[in-house]
Amino acid sequence: MKEIITLAHGAGGKAMESLIQQVFVPAFHGVEHAVLEDQARIPMRLLAEHGDRLAFTTDSYVVDPIFFPGGDIGMLAVNGTINDLAVGGAMPLYMSCAMVLEEGLPIEILQRVVNSMVEAANAAQVSIVTGDTKVVPRGQCDKLYINTTGIGVINSGVQISSQRACKGDVIIVNGSVGDHGAAIVSARTDLKLEASIQSDTQSLSELVQIMLRVCPDIHCMRDATRGGVAAVLNELADASRCTMYVDEKSIPVSPDVRGVCEILGFDPLYLANEGKLIAIVPESAAELVLCAMRQHPSGAGSVVIGQVVDQQGSAVVMETQFGAKRVINRLVGEQLPRIC
Repeated sequence: MKEIITLAHGAGGKAMESLIQQVFVPAFHGVEHAVLEDQARIPMRLLAEHGDRLAFTTDSYVVDPIFFPGGDIGMLAVNGTINDLAVGGAMPLYMSCAMVLEEGLPIEILQRVVNSMVEAANAAQVSIVTGDTKVVPRGQCDKLYINTTGIGVINSGVQISSQRACKGDVIIVNGSVGDHGAAIVSARTDLKLEASIQSDTQSLSELVQIMLRVCPDIHCMRDATRGGVAAVLNELADASRCTMYVDEKSIPVSPDVRGVCEILGFDPLYLANEGKLIAIVPESAAELVLCAMRQHPSGAGSVVIGQVVDQQGSAVVMETQFGAKRVINRLVGEQLPRIC
């Protein structure tokens, strides 16, 4: 096999077969349902064991650079899709992986990314059961892009929805915000920042299941990816037609992330996260949920950051560290392109 990706690797012939057999099959060798046909076949009983509703999601990953402090595009793709399922209350079970590769990509790079995907999937007990590979000429994509589609199952009794925030509900975040966005900024060579910031990319599946065990009636939950915490709060406030009140002093931001934001003029509320969630829970269950979250490594930094205070109109209002009131709006554009 050649040491770089060529157009032949996407042509459906011997080169493509060789790539699949030497890179993908050994990495995904534990996939019990993979038979190298055009579809994965999953017995219905395996899904029914986990609940009564199917959750289905897809996402594409084009992050630049593909390797960054704390992770890489492969880990990001797996964790991102797992989290999209998890915050809907689903147990993630199966995933597909489709790759668009740029001609000339070193196969060693592809292998590192695939290994990272397997490591992340195994850690979350998710199986990558089907996939696709395409190769485009040099310059028509940047190294590699990944699309992952995930399937999970929601247990009966779980009714998480963006429309269920109620007056009195408590808003919880599971740790410091802005880490992923700041890590990507620091990794971009044109900015040449020196900071020890690591991306927070991680699976939230186990943490969410722990939360649901102590409070099956969690009203809303969302992972705070592009647009950060500010975007999530606005989306939930709009969907539930409610006003949310958050306290800036309660929102955890690491000193390094705060430093990057001060230098570059970013607001950490709008920076992307890849391992943080916002949960809106009934006030009566908030302390129980918080205690459970703090027992898990992914939730050790969990704190209450605010409360739903009204159900007329929709708005997110923050009390600043100086005691002033500030309306938190959505971004008009994007602080950083290709963040995930």
